[in-house]
Amino acid sequence: MKIVADTNILLAVALDEPERQRIIDLTVGAEVFAPEILPYEIGNALSALVKRRRLTGEQAMAALAVTRRMPVRLVAVDVAQALQLATDRGIYAYDAYVLHCARALSYPLLTLDARMRQVGAELKITLLEQE
Repeated sequence: MKIVADTNILLAVALDEPERQRIIDLTVGAEVFAPEILPYEIGNALSALVKRRRLTGEQAMAALAVTRRMPVRLVAVDVAQALQLATDRGIYAYDAYVLHCARALSYPLLTLDARMRQVGAELKITLLEQE
């Protein structure tokens, strides 16, 4: 199976969040895709967690190392189309990149973000259930 994973999926696994095992179960044997901005978005999320004192710098670097070992194929996204999607749906561009990726590839989407799931459903993107 081929899927598109949101950044929060990789971070949940790397940070040993409660959803970790379910995500692993859902993705065993799957080929995982994400927008090519994924490494930058991971870095931004980890730095935000350090800034909010939810992680130390060392923990952030360790989580980054874990995400770098995850086999994810990065794909280009049409930024103009994603921006149009973002403005049409009232979502952030980062979320639109992931949704655009899933839509363009016609692969199911795996995300922990409720709003992204809602917009994905509206766009008729197949959503993988984590529950």
